[in-house]
Amino acid sequence: MAIRNEIFKWAKDLFPINRSLTGNGNRKTLRYIKKKINNLKFIEVPSGKKVYDWKIPPEWNVKNAYITDDKGKKILDFKNNNLHLVSYSTPIKKKINLAQLKKHLYTIKKIPDAIPYVTSYYKKRWGFCIKYNEYKKLKRGNYNVYIDSKFKKKGYLTYGECYFPGKSKKEILFSTNICHPSMANNELSGIVVAMAISKYLKKFKRNYSYRILFIPETIGAINFIHDNYHNLKNNIIAGFVLSCLGDNGKFSYVPSPKGDTLADNIILTVLKKYFKNFKKYSWLDRGSDERQFCSPLVDLPVVCITKSKFTNYREYHTSLDNLDFISQKGLETSFSMLKKCINLIDNKKFYSKKIPCETFLTKHKLIDTTNFFYKKNNKKINNNAVSDILSFCNGKNDVIDISKKCKLSISETNTYLNLLEKKKIIEKN
Repeated sequence: MAIRNEIFKWAKDLFPINRSLTGNGNRKTLRYIKKKINNLKFIEVPSGKKVYDWKIPPEWNVKNAYITDDKGKKILDFKNNNLHLVSYSTPIKKKINLAQLKKHLYTIKKIPDAIPYVTSYYKKRWGFCIKYNEYKKLKRGNYNVYIDSKFKKKGYLTYGECYFPGKSKKEILFSTNICHPSMANNELSGIVVAMAISKYLKKFKRNYSYRILFIPETIGAINFIHDNYHNLKNNIIAGFVLSCLGDNGKFSYVPSPKGDTLADNIILTVLKKYFKNFKKYSWLDRGSDERQFCSPLVDLPVVCITKSKFTNYREYHTSLDNLDFISQKGLETSFSMLKKCINLIDNKKFYSKKIPCETFLTKHKLIDTTNFFYKKNNKKINNNAVSDILSFCNGKNDVIDISKKCKLSISETNTYLNLLEKKKIIEKN
């Protein structure tokens, strides 16, 4: 079966699983992914491990959670929708009155038919999330609250990693999150699109190496950077954080802080050529793991790719972000766009000078031997263009980069690059 025909089925299969920063739901998700991508490796990080300014939290698992009224009727049930429970809620079994209960209920008045998604990872509390229309129906009286959850101080944070070696050790990074429960666009769409990329790369003739991460947001990325800092700094040449890629909205992306890295140039080139109606945000609009990969001292060339960007659509972080909000077409289009990015980046050639300092152009018959400022240049070779192009042959620029920086057409730039390569002044790498 073609990848594009499988992608929505993966989303349907994974949608009901309760995921969080840690726990059995994440492992269940990763086991499912491994069945489709057999080179997925599991990494378990022990709770309590210090990673820079953070600590890996205790492992959290939940078996059941609900609220009943004084007649035993269930008001809400975690098993019906896992968004009903505040993620990382502490266990409780208690009878309380309505006023006490309301202190632990979360609702959205502006979206009355939506269950909000709420977490409390780093402060112990318990809580439930409820539609505002249901919240209004609650009557005075006593309620039974029950949460069967457990914290393991000697537990683990689990994430998945696929590595596809290429001819070069230089890497392209794709990263997506596995910490959100039943929400389809944020972040399940990123998971299934990353799965599709992994299957595609398996059969792809790779010049570069590729690494795909399935990690809990923030703490997962921080741990990965902590454990792989030197490899990331030495080998990552471009990276893409995948988020909110399942709806039918136009593409958008959050650039790197510099805005001109290889990842920025790749995504802009593809979007301008194939998806003209896209939106470019500012680095100030960041919100996913690009915050970690691009943070000072890490400073990797990473952008975040989305459709309807996180926080910018009504259904975000609610039960309305369901399987009806995404589509087969939406997921396929995202996969197709990222394939174009892979094809473009994998065929990129970067140009390097072979000799330090200025090249002796007269020796190579690239400049007149008479140095007369006012003399008209009748040669077909543009001396300034040759000199400008050479100044950017630093091993980090390809033909697109050099043409932009020198304000030349790609065709003209290619002509000079081929000439310089023929004369063994530069080389491709």
